[in-house]
Amino acid sequence: MFSVGDRVVYPMHGAGIIESIEEKEILGERKKYYVMKLPLGEMKVLIPIDNILQVGLRGVIEKDMVNQVFVVLQGDQDEMSTNWNRRYRNHLEKIKSGDIIEVAEVVRNLMQRDREKGLSTGESKMLETARQILVSELILVQGLEQADIMNTLDDIFNQAPR
Repeated sequence: MFSVGDRVVYPMHGAGIIESIEEKEILGERKKYYVMKLPLGEMKVLIPIDNILQVGLRGVIEKDMVNQVFVVLQGDQDEMSTNWNRRYRNHLEKIKSGDIIEVAEVVRNLMQRDREKGLSTGESKMLETARQILVSELILVQGLEQADIMNTLDDIFNQAPR
């Protein structure tokens, strides 16, 4: 169970702060919801409290894990299928897991693939989604602005061997 003010990650949406816990009636059913505010885009998300295990809601990583994320981002691209559909499904599963390391792997793989061969429209959208999820958590963990985190990511990928 989380409390107001907790920093949490909602897989496929990103990280945010629980602003309140409210009871709402939606589609004729009354339930309690976490109201989570995302740091990017000032969006708010309602998360049914009775579904937090199913959706994988978790607390943000500890600060000491940030270096692990950067090591993954600087690493070599995973061996990926040449089949677009298989590659896309594999990356989608990693994003859905809510695990920041797996999301970082998706960002790294797609950034490196984009540099080497370019990305399809679907993979470009997936890269943007994965980046936003990663950045939203790093913002909350490091207490930095979005532009600072994006600059750090750009530096990592600009230094990577081509």
